[in-house]
Amino acid sequence: MSDDNPTDTDTDADEGVEIPVDTGSEDEMGGESEPAGGARERLEEEADRARSEFDSRVVDILSWVLETETRARIYVQLRKLPWSTSEEVAEGTGLYPSTVREALAALHEEGVVDRQKRQSEGAGNNPYEYMAIPPSDLVGNVVGRVQDELNTLFNLDSHLDETEPESRPVSIEVTAEGEEPSDDGADEENPNP
Repeated sequence: MSDDNPTDTDTDADEGVEIPVDTGSEDEMGGESEPAGGARERLEEEADRARSEFDSRVVDILSWVLETETRARIYVQLRKLPWSTSEEVAEGTGLYPSTVREALAALHEEGVVDRQKRQSEGAGNNPYEYMAIPPSDLVGNVVGRVQDELNTLFNLDSHLDETEPESRPVSIEVTAEGEEPSDDGADEENPNP
């Protein structure tokens, strides 16, 4: 077989057996050519599936934090495209515009999204545009809620007896990576001496 004309198989003259031959060509720069279309498509499909699974896991976590999947999808969309109008969010999420407007109003009231009037020249209605707070701020809001719920559980007997709880044994502090926790004087083993 000559190098000038690659083929899919080469026949061994002595035994008449076909031997598979690599027919990949080299590009003009002397490197290997791109993978075959089928392999590239499989890789792209796998990457899309991985992104989709990641997105669905994020939405699941946010659904717990923000109480509904609708609110979670809106939050993700606003992190992708900050300062979007309710119509733009509806288009990006596939949700009904009225559902998006209602959820955005509630999220704004809760401090999860910021809003401002869109500035435009000319007459007409300037719609609100929204931006979601950073995830670190969202986690900070959740920590307080989780801490209160855990303290209620720890002090269940006091709540059942309708007496004042003796202590607040759960204290959760969130710090950024590389940041030292604040020393507020509490002993780590016994936060309520």
